[in-house]
Amino acid sequence: MSEKIRNVVDPVLFLIVLGLLWEWSVRFFRIKPYLFPTLSDVFAVLWNERVSMWNQGLITLLEVVVGFAAATVGGVIIALAIFFVPTVRRTVYPMITAMQSIPKVALAPLMVVWFGYGLSAKFVMAFLFAVFPIIIATLGGLAGTPQNLVEHFRALNASGWETIWRLRIPSALPSFIDGCKIAIPLAMIGAVVGEFIGSQNGLGYVILVSSSTAQTAQMFAALITIAVLSWALFLLMELISKLVWWRAV
Repeated sequence: MSEKIRNVVDPVLFLIVLGLLWEWSVRFFRIKPYLFPTLSDVFAVLWNERVSMWNQGLITLLEVVVGFAAATVGGVIIALAIFFVPTVRRTVYPMITAMQSIPKVALAPLMVVWFGYGLSAKFVMAFLFAVFPIIIATLGGLAGTPQNLVEHFRALNASGWETIWRLRIPSALPSFIDGCKIAIPLAMIGAVVGEFIGSQNGLGYVILVSSSTAQTAQMFAALITIAVLSWALFLLMELISKLVWWRAV
């Protein structure tokens, strides 16, 4: 019980100390507000503009959830095809790996040209940022299935589908969950990048407008909102991972 309490108290105390250090440092060194605002100013913006931040945050959250869901489904399908179909492994896999080296920020303007300034371009950006970790993690989980268990299923005359459904997929789930944990914050980055390039809504748009008008406190408020949303989504994945009780943790 004490360990569970410390898991909550320790990070809270750390954040409090970090916040106090932030507030004190800005006041002590007399840093201009447009360069680096005090934490109290940032919290004041968060409170005064809470309705606006909430609405803009919901838009960004929608982009992240849709993009991440598409990346999850698409990543698993692609990983299964790469693992079980040699032709796909020889052709599609190298292409996906090569495309991963392309900076996604460079693709954002192209997404706006193709999909416009609406939500679709942000969905695609979140998908592009999140899909690769899911593919790699799922492939690693499928390849990591113990060979002795595969041979055991063969000895029991299990069909290929039974082996996949009852052995390989459960064996790959821990790695898949870890890939999702990596992909969630990347989907958030993708959505915000999409909002930077072309949008009139979302937290990325708030940051863009704040930077152009030197409203640094509002910019930090949007960044804190993004961080909280990312943390909440990651925490949700942590809770889901508890359902995979056979994971080695």
